[in-house]
Amino acid sequence: MENMPAVKLGIVAVSRDCFPESLSVNRRKALVEAYGKKYDRNNIYECPVCIVESELHMVQALEDVKAAGCHGLVVYLGNFGPEIAETLLAKHFDGPVMFIAAAEEDQNSLVQGRGDAYCGMLNASYNLKLRNVKAYIPEYPVGTAEECADMIEEFLPVARALVGLSSLKIISFGPRPLNFLACNAPIKQLYNLGVEIEENSELDLFEAFKKHEGDKRIPDVVKDMEAELGGGNLKPEILPKLAQYELTLLDWVEAHRGYRKYVAIAGKCWPAFQTQFGFVPCYVNSRLTGRGIPVSCEVDIYGALSEFIGTCVSQDVVTLLDINNTVPGDIYKEDIQGAFQYSHRDTFMGFHCGNTCSKKLSFCSMKYQMIMARSLPEEVTQGTLEGDIQPGDITFFRLQSTADSKLRAYVAQGEVLPVATRSFGSIGIFAIPEMGRFYRHVLIEKNFPHHGAVAFGHFGKALFEVFKYLGVDDIGFNQPKGMRYPGENPFA
Repeated sequence: MENMPAVKLGIVAVSRDCFPESLSVNRRKALVEAYGKKYDRNNIYECPVCIVESELHMVQALEDVKAAGCHGLVVYLGNFGPEIAETLLAKHFDGPVMFIAAAEEDQNSLVQGRGDAYCGMLNASYNLKLRNVKAYIPEYPVGTAEECADMIEEFLPVARALVGLSSLKIISFGPRPLNFLACNAPIKQLYNLGVEIEENSELDLFEAFKKHEGDKRIPDVVKDMEAELGGGNLKPEILPKLAQYELTLLDWVEAHRGYRKYVAIAGKCWPAFQTQFGFVPCYVNSRLTGRGIPVSCEVDIYGALSEFIGTCVSQDVVTLLDINNTVPGDIYKEDIQGAFQYSHRDTFMGFHCGNTCSKKLSFCSMKYQMIMARSLPEEVTQGTLEGDIQPGDITFFRLQSTADSKLRAYVAQGEVLPVATRSFGSIGIFAIPEMGRFYRHVLIEKNFPHHGAVAFGHFGKALFEVFKYLGVDDIGFNQPKGMRYPGENPFA
C-alpha cells in the first residue's frame, strides 16, 4: 500500500539555560536508545546539532530536522525547557508536532539532576495556546525513557494521517444520486483541512472509459482478477469491462493528481451508471481500496476522506458500509445471546453492495447487485463482490462537515461477530457496546449520514487524536452506561 506517507519523526530536546544542559542531552540519548530497542529505529531522527535553549538554537534545530527529511516533530523537555524557543519551534515546523517531558529517574537525582519537566510542560502548553499553535500532547505526557518511547510510537499513526491529509486530493465523479442528500456536504472544510478536491462529471469518466476500449493491459488485469476471485468467479464475462474501468480510474489518478502525493476517489455507481457502463463498479472499488486508494460509493466525499484517514492510521485496508439494518431476533437468540456479552441493541448489520476488499471477507464471489436488479436488467448490475466480513475487532468512524460547514466526527470500537449473516452484499454482523444509545444520540442526533468508515482493528485512540488535532470539537463516541448524552432523556 503506497498511497500513504512513510513518516519519520525528528526528536529535538530542549533545556532552560539555568538547568544543566547535560540533563536534556543524556535523557534524549536514553529516549532514542529505548525507542530503538522496542520499535523501528528508522522511524525517528535524533537531532544532534544542539539542545534548544534559545531562539537561535531553535533555528538551527529546525533547519537540521528539515534537512533530515522529518515529517513530524517530537519536542522533548529533558528539563523545564524554554517556553518561547520550544513553542516557536513548533510554530515554524511544517508538520504535526508532539510535546512530551522527562520524568525524574530516582531519589539520587533530586538535587543537581532534577529537571522539573513536569512543571515545564504546563508553561509549554500555555505558550502553545497563546500562539494558536497546534500540538499533540499525550493523555499523560511525562514519563521515563521507555514510557516516552511508547508515546512516540502512539504518535506515529496520528502523524501519518495528518501528513497524508496535507498532500491529499479527493477526485469525485458526478453529483450525489437523487435522494442521497445525506452524502452531500459543503467542501469548504476540505480546504480548511488542506485537502484538494477535483469534482468531475460522470460524463467525463464515461468518455475516459470509452477511450480505454481494447487497452492492451486488460488481459493482464483480468488474469489478476481471476486469481483473486478463484472459485468465486461466477461472472467471468464481466471481467474485461471491470478491468477496463479499473485501468480508467488508475490512469485518471496519475493524470490528475497534480502536485498532490496521495489520492482518494468518491465514485458514482447509480442510477445511470449501470445502464451506460453496463456493470456496477463495486468490485473495482474494492480492489483499489485494497491497494491503499480508498474509493467511496455514491460520491460520498467525506466518506472517502474518512477512509483515507483510516488507511493512514491502520496501514491496512478499510471499507465504507451502510449502518444498515437490525439483526433479526431469531439470529440473535440462536447465535449471539449467551455466547457474547452484547444486548440485542448492541448489534446491527453493516452492509454495502460489494465494495469490501476480498482480503477482509471470509469468503467472496462475484455476483449481481440484487437491489438494483429489482428495477433494471440483471445483466447490467454485474460486478458486486459478495461475502461475509471477517470476524474480529473493528473501529467505526467518520469525519463529516455539517450543512453549515462545521466539522463533526465519531469513533466507536467494537467487533464483527463470527455469525453468518444469511444475507447478500459485503456484509457483517457488528457489535458495539451501547450501540442503541450511540445510534440515537450521536448518529441521529448529530445528523450523520448512513455511511460509516470501518478500520479493521481497534484504532479509536489514534483516530480520536487525529480529529482533535484537526480542530474537531464535537467528537461522538459510544458512551458507557451511566454516562448520559446531552439530549438523552433521564427518565427514559
